[in-house]
Amino acid sequence: MRIVEGVAPLAKLFRGFLLDQWGVLHDGERALPDARSTLEALLGSGARVVLLSNSGRRADDNRRRLEKLGFSTEGLAGILTSGELTWRALRDRPGPPWTELGRRCLLLSIGGDLGPVAGLDLDLVDDVAEADFLLVSGLEGKPAEAWRWLLEAARVRGLPLVCSNPDRVAPSPSGFVDSPGKLAAMYERSGGRVIYVGKPFAVVYEACRALLPDLRSEDILAIGDSLEHDVKGAAAQNIKTCLVTSGIHAAEIGPRVAEDERRLALERLCRSYGVVPDFLIERFVW
Repeated sequence: MRIVEGVAPLAKLFRGFLLDQWGVLHDGERALPDARSTLEALLGSGARVVLLSNSGRRADDNRRRLEKLGFSTEGLAGILTSGELTWRALRDRPGPPWTELGRRCLLLSIGGDLGPVAGLDLDLVDDVAEADFLLVSGLEGKPAEAWRWLLEAARVRGLPLVCSNPDRVAPSPSGFVDSPGKLAAMYERSGGRVIYVGKPFAVVYEACRALLPDLRSEDILAIGDSLEHDVKGAAAQNIKTCLVTSGIHAAEIGPRVAEDERRLALERLCRSYGVVPDFLIERFVW
């Protein structure tokens, strides 16, 4: 692992970047310090940047969020979200498991948002007894444990659960909150079937390559704050990685942790997830 002070030296080594959002650019409600100017500088250097997020919302929803937070999205090579790729799969039904799901969907989203299913040939239902499958793009602002009753009812019926955000927690201004990946993991442990879309799974990286068709794997760097998703997913595709240490792992390896403790904690985390990032950066700064 090589520690870098900012993104500028990385822009000299790579032509393409897969950039995470939560914990790197913003915390869901506000831009992180220097993130806007750093993205502008990276784009200004000639780099090709794809924003790759495990957001359960559509790509255009994320574009509007970023612009509301003051980010310029005009020069991006693309915005890909796990919610967008899930929407496409439910629309196109490219093969199993999508052709096996049926049309009656029980949706969990953020604040009752229907964007993840807008325009799809689905019948939304509120009762698990009427559903063919569950689609979880958000947790309605509740902790994952609050939905255990729903998981048990779905498991008894043998319903598949589509998880369009594999993240287990997400940063917020008040700390970390549960994300759909935590609910999906609970369902798996109880014997339920889960269909994941997002990092670290290969399908999202195939979609990224379609936006950067002229770049080789060695030309691309993935920057994110999760070893489990951002680093492990990209490394499995032979893409170099940079871990932002002030994000999801900040309590263990963030700037307030003593240097010796940080090193040992990072080693433990890397062993736990079976992956080692190529670069470390404290924050997304130029």
